[in-house]
Amino acid sequence: MPIVIYGKSTCPHTRRALDAHPDARFVDVLMAPADLEEMLRLTDGQRRIPVIVEDGKVSIGFNRGS
Repeated sequence: MPIVIYGKSTCPHTRRALDAHPDARFVDVLMAPADLEEMLRLTDGQRRIPVIVEDGKVSIGFNRGS
């Protein structure tokens, strides 16, 4: 199952998460309201990014390497 990262292309934390997971599918939540709604559903309404979904587990935020 592929890793999915929800975030914004301008966010440095999202960029680091994508660098750490180069094969992940990136979903830019600014590009479509439905993508933002899906992210909010996964996070119980939390508006923090990035949101990383791996093997069905949802992680909010990324600070590895910072």
